[in-house]
Amino acid sequence: MTTQTHDPIPAQLAALKSAPASELKKQWRELFDSPAPPFNRRFLESRLAYRIQELAYGGLKPETIRRLEQLGEELDGGDRTKSRVRADLMPIAGTRLIREYQGIEHVVTVTTDGFEWQGRPYKSLSAIARAITGTRWNGWVFFGLKNHRSRA
Repeated sequence: MTTQTHDPIPAQLAALKSAPASELKKQWRELFDSPAPPFNRRFLESRLAYRIQELAYGGLKPETIRRLEQLGEELDGGDRTKSRVRADLMPIAGTRLIREYQGIEHVVTVTTDGFEWQGRPYKSLSAIARAITGTRWNGWVFFGLKNHRSRA
């Protein structure tokens, strides 16, 4: 007779959705050994979910890591300045930024040359934030990519 063991990981992942923000930040400190970044809730949930699974089931295989590094070098020619700009300033093309404003969920897609919202291209997130709110906003702050209290 075989004994089934219960996998607690799916329950941990499901609990992220209903956890208060303070609990998500606490888990971040425990799992990443650093303070939680000032990004939106969905970002925290997705990164925590990945980290929980990574610790329980293992991370990327070494050959996958090598392949990703190779692809990165093909994009930037090994220029670390370019890779830092890509990683630190601009989300990767295809990333979806989601912001609820006055009960309406707005989805912005990052493109290779800017952003797209409601089928229209935009050069800046600030222009999209202004179109949504009717007032001037720092688009990076509006979409949770930058904490308005920190100095860039």
